[in-house]
This record gives sequence, C-alpha cells and structure tokens, in this order.
Amino acid sequence: MPRSPVRVGVIGVGHLGRRHAEIYAAMPDVRLVSVCDIDATRATEVARALRCEALTDAREVPGTVDAVSLAVPTSLHAELGLALLRQGIHVLIEKPIATTLAEADALIRTARRQRRILQVGHVERFNAAMEAARRYLTHPRFLEVHRLSPYPFRGTDVSVILDVMVHDLDLILWLVGSRTRRIEAVGVPVLSASEDIANARLTFASGCIANLTASRISDEPIRRIRVFQEDSYLSIDSKAQTVELARKEDGAIRRVQLPVNQRPPLQDELASFVQAIRTHSEPAVSGADGRAALALALRIEQAMRRSRKQSIVHRP
Repeated sequence: MPRSPVRVGVIGVGHLGRRHAEIYAAMPDVRLVSVCDIDATRATEVARALRCEALTDAREVPGTVDAVSLAVPTSLHAELGLALLRQGIHVLIEKPIATTLAEADALIRTARRQRRILQVGHVERFNAAMEAARRYLTHPRFLEVHRLSPYPFRGTDVSVILDVMVHDLDLILWLVGSRTRRIEAVGVPVLSASEDIANARLTFASGCIANLTASRISDEPIRRIRVFQEDSYLSIDSKAQTVELARKEDGAIRRVQLPVNQRPPLQDELASFVQAIRTHSEPAVSGADGRAALALALRIEQAMRRSRKQSIVHRP
C-alpha cells in the first residue's frame, strides 16, 4: 500500500526557511502544504514558486499539517513552538532551541507529553565532513574551531554565541562526550547591540581543551575545525566538506584526504526529521541535545560578560 505523504509547513521563509520549503517540496512522500511569514509579499512569492498555500498568521497552520519547520527569530521559538506542539504538530525548531533554559524545558516537556517529535536544527551534525571525520576520532585532546561569516542582518536578536558559535558547541559536546569544567570567554559588540565576535576556551573533565572563535563580521565565511589527538590530527572544513588526516607512520607524518560523500546537510537533516516522524523514533538531534548546547552557550555568555565587566572596572 502506498504511504500517505507527511504534510509539512514552514513558518518563517527568510533565507533559511525558504531552503527548508524548497527541500520539502522536492521530497518524496512529503507534501508542502503551506509557508507562513509576517511579510505577505515574501510568503506569496515562495508559495507561488513552490505551489503551496501562503499564510501570514502562524495560528492558521495547525489543522492542515502534520509537521512544521520553525525558522523564525530565536525570541519567538518558545512561543510558537509550544503552540504548535500543543496542537499535536511535530516541530523542527531552528537552533538555538530557545533563549532560556526554562523555555527549552517547556518545549521538551510539552513534546514528551504530546508524544510529538521535537528536533533541533543543529545542521552541522549532518555535514558529510563531520560524518567522515568522526570515525577517526578516538580521544580528542585539543580542538581549534573557527566559524566566521559576513554580517547576516538577521539573527542579531541574540549574541554571536547563540547565533553562530552554538553550532560548534553542539558538535563539540557530541564529539568530546564529557562535561565542561572551566570556561573562559571574551566578546565584543561591533555592529549590533550584543556581541558580534567572541572567543571561548573550554576545559573538559576528560582533559580535552577546545578553543572556539565565532564572528559574524568577517569578510568571508570560514567553518573549520582542527582536532588534535595523541596519534593523529584532523582538519575538517565543513564549508568545503573536506577532511585531512595526518598520522605519524614510520617516523614520518603522512597526510591523506579522507573520502567524503559530499551532499547538502540541510537535505539530510530534513529527511531525518521526516524519518523520525514516520518511525516514531528519537530524532537525531533531540530537544535534550538542543538544551545542552544552549546551556553551554549561556554559560559562555555569562563568562564573556563577566570578563568584559571586570576589564571595564580595572581600566586605568
């Protein structure tokens, strides 16, 4: 018997939300029912291109769909996400899961009570370069992470920690698998009211140290992770989806490019969401995963602002 399609909607069709809608529209066994945006012109344009309904009020979405991608400003994640879950809608909520841990807890609790999928959009988990590299990660000792991008003119309702660095915080928690013991951080607002560039140094209980730099005021996009282990070194470019492995062999350093099955990470993320709905299984990036990344991001923000306050107090 043919399967009935999963009916989906997308709320917020800016740059990222539009990509969600385009991918859903092309997926087998999925029907894009509607796109919703407070900008009626934008909603109409996307809906016309993808042959679905255009909405401007998120309250009109429940009742017509089984699942929703929520790609709105972070400050609206909890309000809209809770409303959708309470209406029995599965939700893929863009990162970060929310602005506070209380909001994240409410989302997780409601999804559990309603028996609905809550997946968080930490899309780098689905990056083919990370998938290729992870097989060679045994005991990371030091990580150097750079995620730099041009000013986005969106997502600036939160700091660069919650907007940009949170991608890598989720990855590091996933790769290191250890609790954080110490956090040092600095950050500076440049073009927006909150920090636009930041650096954090994390020390884990396992002894691993991660040094992260995130910026949304760079001239060019850079997404690179270098992982140092006792027996090897990995350089991961998640933008180009390439991985270089260096190992000591016979007294010399041997470098090889690992094979990477390059593909769009967002496509795999949405396919994973639909699969979790169909199989009633735990999503690849759960609400609990999103909460863990948010909790670490908020701790880094606190350390960063405490450091800046101290520097102002001690300024001659």
